[in-house]
Amino acid sequence: MKEGWARRRWWEFRQGHSVYLIFVLTFINFILIAYRLLIERVIFFKELIPELWIFAVMFIIFYIPAATLIGYWHRKTQLRVETTLVQQQNPVLARMIRTLLDVQTGKASEEEIAEFRKMLNNIEKRLGS
Repeated sequence: MKEGWARRRWWEFRQGHSVYLIFVLTFINFILIAYRLLIERVIFFKELIPELWIFAVMFIIFYIPAATLIGYWHRKTQLRVETTLVQQQNPVLARMIRTLLDVQTGKASEEEIAEFRKMLNNIEKRLGS
């Protein structure tokens, strides 16, 4: 479980890029493209919404509640499924649970218990607990 400095920075870069920066850029991009291709080219819409900023405000007023409702639905119905699938593929979690079971049933060696304790201590140190 050794992560190098470069690998951690690469992960942090991808998180900042995909979760935050691209989110903002795609949001702005969608508003600009939708206005340019829909509002400006259809005379009825152009008369109804003559300025980009009006379209942007209207879009945000409708989009934020819709996205929030979809996010709520996702949290209530899908998050449990996603979390379960991720946990089933987590080798660290599997090893921790196996070690706990081995300790409970008396199958764990002293070395395994010491290694497990060391791993937990390292996790706690990294998290600042």
